[in-house]
Amino acid sequence: MSETFTARIHLIFIAFFVFALILGGRLFFVQIVHGGSYKELADDQYVTPVANIFDRGNIFFQGKNGELVSAATVQTGYIIAIDPTRIKDADGVFEKISAITLIDRDGFFAKIAKTNDPYEEIARRVPKDEAYAIGDIGIVGVSVHKERWRFYPALRTAAHMLGFIGYKGDKQTGVYGLERYYNDILSRGEEGLYVNFFAELFSNITDSILKTDNSRAGDLVLTIEPKVQSVLEEALGQVKMDWSSESVGGIIMDPMTGAIYAMASLPDFDPNDFQYEKNTAVFSNPIVERVYEMGSIIKPLTMAAALDVGAVTAKTTYNDKGYVVLNSARISNFDGKARGVVPMQEVLNQSLNTGMVFVMQKMGPDIFSTYMKSYGIGVETGIELPNETHGLIDNLDSTRDIEHATAAFGQGIAMTPIETVRALSALGNGGYLPSPHLVDRVEYVRGDSKKTYPDPGARVLKKETSDEITRMLVTVVDKALLDGTVAMPHYSIAAKTGTAQIADLVNGGYYDDRYLHSFFGYFPAYNPRFIIFLYNVYPKDVKYASQTLTSPFIDMTKFLINYYEIPPDR
Repeated sequence: MSETFTARIHLIFIAFFVFALILGGRLFFVQIVHGGSYKELADDQYVTPVANIFDRGNIFFQGKNGELVSAATVQTGYIIAIDPTRIKDADGVFEKISAITLIDRDGFFAKIAKTNDPYEEIARRVPKDEAYAIGDIGIVGVSVHKERWRFYPALRTAAHMLGFIGYKGDKQTGVYGLERYYNDILSRGEEGLYVNFFAELFSNITDSILKTDNSRAGDLVLTIEPKVQSVLEEALGQVKMDWSSESVGGIIMDPMTGAIYAMASLPDFDPNDFQYEKNTAVFSNPIVERVYEMGSIIKPLTMAAALDVGAVTAKTTYNDKGYVVLNSARISNFDGKARGVVPMQEVLNQSLNTGMVFVMQKMGPDIFSTYMKSYGIGVETGIELPNETHGLIDNLDSTRDIEHATAAFGQGIAMTPIETVRALSALGNGGYLPSPHLVDRVEYVRGDSKKTYPDPGARVLKKETSDEITRMLVTVVDKALLDGTVAMPHYSIAAKTGTAQIADLVNGGYYDDRYLHSFFGYFPAYNPRFIIFLYNVYPKDVKYASQTLTSPFIDMTKFLINYYEIPPDR
């Protein structure tokens, strides 16, 4: 009997212990996880809440030391509403409210004239202190309602990347950028925060505590560094203004990991006021949604392929006559001039189209096409942005030599900027294709976090090929780029410019006076921390990329070296 009694005591003790454990866990969940929300409820007891009040996860930029900076959040304010059927002294009500918060007089009296409508909003997004002051007056026919909305503190900064939210039916959802791509994580359900505290605490304890929480709700912490993003956007804005460009864009990325520090394109928009944009095409992100013929920045990819298979070396020579004829078509150097016998290094230094035709022919069109496809050209990168498209590379499958020849120097094939920077990264990172990404981690509401570990890319070049093409590109900067005047004596920089004719989509062929300028570079060249990619669409009264993009590239390079305190490498 005593043993049975003891066993019962033990069972009761265990039951109480389990209940206390569950209760403690539930208290932690309510007070810590949802504590801020309950505090708001307590704070707003007498303010009428809006049904199913809006909520959404946060998006954060991440400073170089790990500090978080708000990129997208939820802001709280109040709606002042009137019931025209109950207001007797319209002038008096207007005077009382307008003494506290700014309201439009004509709009107020137009709405108060709607005597058959019991609800008209006369002010929105009113600050808390003003809303409470109006509530304290207790005006008959005037009500105060809480509202929340999506807010982007940095305004236009990273607008294309962040996107914004809009309505799908009667629900708000992400419609562009990260807001759309991660909508399932950023969205918030309507349960849990607006029920009675004790009902939340004690009801369905076993269901809410003992069952596994499968919620995916969370906040995003990005790889974007806010200062670097600002510097990139300022530089792009200056380029667009200086050259009256149709559009400009750029990416700053870690070529080893694919982590993106900055990404931007202009023209852009303010996601807080997107409804005022007349041209909705501005919402699309050209970094991932548009393709361009990139021109001569593709030449290093062609040269690296030939180096990799042993078709040429840096010292291999050819006789440059200034032009070459293929399939009855004439291909010329940018200036039409012959150089005579020149080595492959000079092909890059002087950006010779005929030299790239020679290089393509030395390895053969089939090998050339195989390598270009291995760089990921024509394949989506998988970056966390909606509507990503892929490059147009049908010319690589052509049986005509002319198509492969023009592709060798970056014409006739088109690719997205994000595809391009991924491919170019392989030149400096040892020969791998990185996985470009914007999200460092997801911080889940349930308390845990998930770090982003992109799959390592495939090897597309030998390590020694990566080293050799890097050495050749460093020589381009040291000796050829603006005649070597921008070289930095203590830092090795690998870079190349590109100038491509823009296709005439109406009449066919190419414009004679419209160009796309491109520029890429990585540094420190033999163990790169950063790759910078820039493009400039249809700048006016200027022909070459070296004229429009060299200075912004060098300025950003110097900034990154100082900001991240990168030690000299030579």
